[in-house]
Amino acid sequence: MEDVLTEIPPPSRFFQEDLNNFTPPSLPIPSPFLLFSNPKPDVPLRPSLLIIAISSPSLFIFNHISSKTLIGSLILPEIPFSGNSIEPSVGDKSCNIYSVNDADDRILFVSVQCPVSAERSHIVAKLLIGEQIIPERVLILDSIKRLNFRGKLSPDETYAFKLETSSERNGNFTLLKDVDYFPSGSMIDGLGAALLCRCQLKNVKGTLCVSWPEYGGSAMSLVKSLLHRNVLPGLDLSIDGDQYSRFSQIKSHPFDSELYT
Repeated sequence: MEDVLTEIPPPSRFFQEDLNNFTPPSLPIPSPFLLFSNPKPDVPLRPSLLIIAISSPSLFIFNHISSKTLIGSLILPEIPFSGNSIEPSVGDKSCNIYSVNDADDRILFVSVQCPVSAERSHIVAKLLIGEQIIPERVLILDSIKRLNFRGKLSPDETYAFKLETSSERNGNFTLLKDVDYFPSGSMIDGLGAALLCRCQLKNVKGTLCVSWPEYGGSAMSLVKSLLHRNVLPGLDLSIDGDQYSRFSQIKSHPFDSELYT
């Protein structure tokens, strides 16, 4: 007599796709939205320059600019607020919008400190460019991903490349005139690419600057030099040695939203 406990069960009468029919569909994820501070600024905002910081070096630099004012945030419902500090911090998972106080012109910058999935990149780009925020020029600061770069990347060397929209490239003035173009055969994806595409679609002067390495004091020195020389020459971007040392320990955080598991 066969043992019912150890006997191999018979094959299921259903195919796997039939079994999925009994699983209730997952609830749709709410759309991202912009939340402005009180009193609410006049919308749409029309800055002369919008800087969007995605890379760790740029996030660290802009976090230490004292002459800034928080005017709003981009809320991604899939990103939990647990673990965030009361005051904005470089370790928070957030996406805050600031105005630069000491700048001679209207400058805003967005600090993208939370991971944005590929599925959400285009809707986030749409929120930041062309609707409630209509900038004259956009600078996106991102990092080079080793797997997307055609060629060798030494951790002991620093690199910076750029991509531009047609209106930026054909204008009388380019923002990063001394930076080489991103080499052909390499690829940029994610939020940075979606933002540059949005600039092209809205005919906004846009520049995407990617830097290498992704972390460390040398990368921060490179980005800081580019900003001081080409973008914000009158702004104090001084950072002391202890801050450089702490930055060298910053690592990327994995995307841990339960809504995407």
